[in-house]
Amino acid sequence: MSDFFIVRDDGFHPDDGAEPVTLSPDTDPATLTDHLDQPLIAVEFPSFGDGRGFTLARLLREKGFSGRLRAVGGLIADQYAMARRVGFDEVRISAALAARQPQDQWLYRADWQEWDHRSRLAG
Repeated sequence: MSDFFIVRDDGFHPDDGAEPVTLSPDTDPATLTDHLDQPLIAVEFPSFGDGRGFTLARLLREKGFSGRLRAVGGLIADQYAMARRVGFDEVRISAALAARQPQDQWLYRADWQEWDHRSRLAG
């Protein structure tokens, strides 16, 4: 069994072993254009409370990055929809996290295009 899984809108997938260019959350936004030609970029999340990676993803997409964008590190299922909305294609999680937050919890957030917090408040 793999130590990691890739989470996509259709569930868990085995880690593909791809070796992406990895950006830390404190990457200078001015240097993002240096990476736009990469096929896969991973953005690190040191903890689920550190949201700087969301900003980097949005900026990469705004600057024209069209490759695969992967969040790695400390994301949890509750953050999957936000990750997708800012431009991530997938999230890499540990097998330990997958055991604590199984696939159904991630799939529940895979409706990221339809989610609207205001509609949930009206009622």
